[in-house]
Amino acid sequence: MNEKESHRITRTVASTQSEMTEIILPNDTNTLGNLLGGRLMHFIDLTGAMAAYRHTRSHVVTAAMDHIDFIRPVRLGDLLTLKSSVNRAFTSSLEVGVKVWAENTRTGEVVHVASAYLVFVAVDEQGCLLVVPQLLPETPDEIRRHADALRRREHRERERVRQHNERLATAAQDAACQNKA
Repeated sequence: MNEKESHRITRTVASTQSEMTEIILPNDTNTLGNLLGGRLMHFIDLTGAMAAYRHTRSHVVTAAMDHIDFIRPVRLGDLLTLKSSVNRAFTSSLEVGVKVWAENTRTGEVVHVASAYLVFVAVDEQGCLLVVPQLLPETPDEIRRHADALRRREHRERERVRQHNERLATAAQDAACQNKA
């Protein structure tokens, strides 16, 4: 850990928790009366950003929606509740987890409908990267999510390198074909 990182402030996972509730209206749905996937992703991004703002106390930009599971459809008239918290803080980026539930307003039944992981990057007004506060996981679940976030980050990095190498190989092959023509 360098000197700059050793002086970083630390925040708890609990201090980042955010919650948002929306009612699903006709403009949010497809022709079957189900919530549009893109609209749900928008709600997830907003709720995730709230947790990231609470942790960084700076501007944040969405760098990736690393994973999303659409578990069940959300119907017209349902109440959608989204809860987010920071899973892990790195140097200038952080992973946020978002869980989504739908409540049938007539029966009161609440079901888990989606989960997602997002990566946000902290930036200043000029778009330059900022160092984010450290994260202190306290509960066993927070500690597990903290460790899982590191594994997901390592997987993203391996995938980024794989894609980069694949693009280089494709470019080399294209260049060789151009030289033959």
